[in-house]
Amino acid sequence: MSDIPSELRYSDSHEWARKEADGTVTIGITDHAQKALGDIVFVECPEIGRALQAGHPAGVVESVKAATELYVPLGGKVVAVNEELSEAPELINEEPYDTWLVKLQPSDMAEYDKLLDAAGYKALIEE
Repeated sequence: MSDIPSELRYSDSHEWARKEADGTVTIGITDHAQKALGDIVFVECPEIGRALQAGHPAGVVESVKAATELYVPLGGKVVAVNEELSEAPELINEEPYDTWLVKLQPSDMAEYDKLLDAAGYKALIEE
């Protein structure tokens, strides 16, 4: 069974989101997603300053099995990307909830509130 922290919100495309004290939202991929991908070997994040729309591709996560697009679960402007992943993408496999990909300044925080809670995400992956 995948680990599903209760303090996070989740998308049906297997990204997690965490609201930060400064009003930004940190985004990563879930434990379920990293297990499905296998060993992650490359991560491409969007550029800082780029405006993203919820549910649209924003980057790429490649593993030894497949390449998959990273979808952001809410829209906003990219304020930071995890530069550490360019040298050590395997950190996502090791600590998926401590290893973030991108931080956004959300354009509409109501999108965050519409994301799945831990129980809703657990039900989704058990289907």
